[in-house]
Amino acid sequence: MDFKVQTTELEALATAGADALIVVLGGDSLPEGLDAAVAKHAQAAIKLGDFSLKAGQAITLTQPDGLKASRLVLAASGKTTLAAARAALAAGLAQVKSRGVAHAAVVFAGFDTALGEALAEQTTIAATDTVYVYRHTKPSAPAAPKLAKLTLLAAKAAVKEARAGLARGQAIAAGIELARECANRPANHATPTYLGQVVQQLGKTHGLKVEVMDRKAVEKLGMGSFLAVAQGSDEPLRFIVARYDGAPKSVAPVVLVGKGITFDTGGISLKPGAEMDEMKFDMGGAASVIGTLRAVAELKPKINLVVIVAACENMPSGNAVKPGDVVTSMSGQTIEILNTDAEGRLILCDALTYAERFKPAVVVDVATLTGACVIALGGVRSGMYASDDELAAALAAAGDAALDPCWRMPLDDDYAEGLKSNFADVPNIAGRAGGSITAAKFLQRFASKYRWGHLDIAGTAWKGGAAKGATGRPVGLLTHFVLGQSR
Repeated sequence: MDFKVQTTELEALATAGADALIVVLGGDSLPEGLDAAVAKHAQAAIKLGDFSLKAGQAITLTQPDGLKASRLVLAASGKTTLAAARAALAAGLAQVKSRGVAHAAVVFAGFDTALGEALAEQTTIAATDTVYVYRHTKPSAPAAPKLAKLTLLAAKAAVKEARAGLARGQAIAAGIELARECANRPANHATPTYLGQVVQQLGKTHGLKVEVMDRKAVEKLGMGSFLAVAQGSDEPLRFIVARYDGAPKSVAPVVLVGKGITFDTGGISLKPGAEMDEMKFDMGGAASVIGTLRAVAELKPKINLVVIVAACENMPSGNAVKPGDVVTSMSGQTIEILNTDAEGRLILCDALTYAERFKPAVVVDVATLTGACVIALGGVRSGMYASDDELAAALAAAGDAALDPCWRMPLDDDYAEGLKSNFADVPNIAGRAGGSITAAKFLQRFASKYRWGHLDIAGTAWKGGAAKGATGRPVGLLTHFVLGQSR
């Protein structure tokens, strides 16, 4: 989509040329200084009861008198927060999605000018989401919306902030779209090999250093835990490492680690058949760090970033790892595998050990790790764990800024009491209570040599039901976090 910023004062919206003028109204009254023609149409719609300034209200008026635009879309946010504005914009874009609108102009009226850059960012992300249609394995999918151009109208004093937000939003939107596309593809298409190819293509496009390792290389590294998960599948594993170097070599990198289980049957500890198809989304962590890599590479901040993806399938077979088996991780710690469906932590622990070689400033792993996190937080916030308060605050702030929120969960040592084994240094599961926390405590054992954060995105990486599909989360959170580390 073509995005641009145009200088237009609020009182001169009638001159904006577009197929549709979308006016997002904040607050419980029409803002002062609103274009007279727009205000007249809004007042008439309110008087007729066709529209109100309550959150979620949106209306389309065709051939509005006094306006150059062919359509006037009014969308109310109720509150004047960033989240409310984004929701209202989405409602406004939904009004034009199937109306043949090729060019939309968007303006926010009644919002704090301090939100200008953030509003611009969210405009591009919302618009890109509106036109996204998955069609890789569905050529019969409906045609994508015709919306191909979006102009953000901003007062002269706010143009600089709007352009900055637009640029950041475009990069994040591209990253989200890549993450969604990777995760939405079925497992016979989005294989570990495919993920490696995607990262290699990013490397060619953006001049990144990329290494894609096969089983032989992983065996040489001594990643016995990762190998144990992969051994039940005929699909080759891949261990993917990509580097974006935007700062001097002396600057310690941020490292993002993504869980890349491209299909999870549960292994010998087989999952129930219902909704097992959704286990193609179990590589959502990998998809999100790959999407973040794309966003960062496009924005070119002065920071060093390393992205690591451990990718394989978790399948039951005669070669699959069994409950009770003991494996040796790259760290040298032995692990008793009590449940083969707790496989994500088994591939991540070796990836976290591998991350030590970069002498990182911070490492954040991202994984669709536990059903327990879904029970705890639902699909609204990702579960967040951090080794220190400063890191936790940075991740939370990044999530809030991106409208991709997370919630800090505890890491008390008492939660590790259940991680005891008679036959190995540690089992891969504890009891049912606090399952997301004990999973994080397991990972923490392998991340003691650096600052470490963990995002459990089992509830936020995809949606089920009629809206089934990947969300692209938490690309927004991660991108804001990485950018914040460069300051």
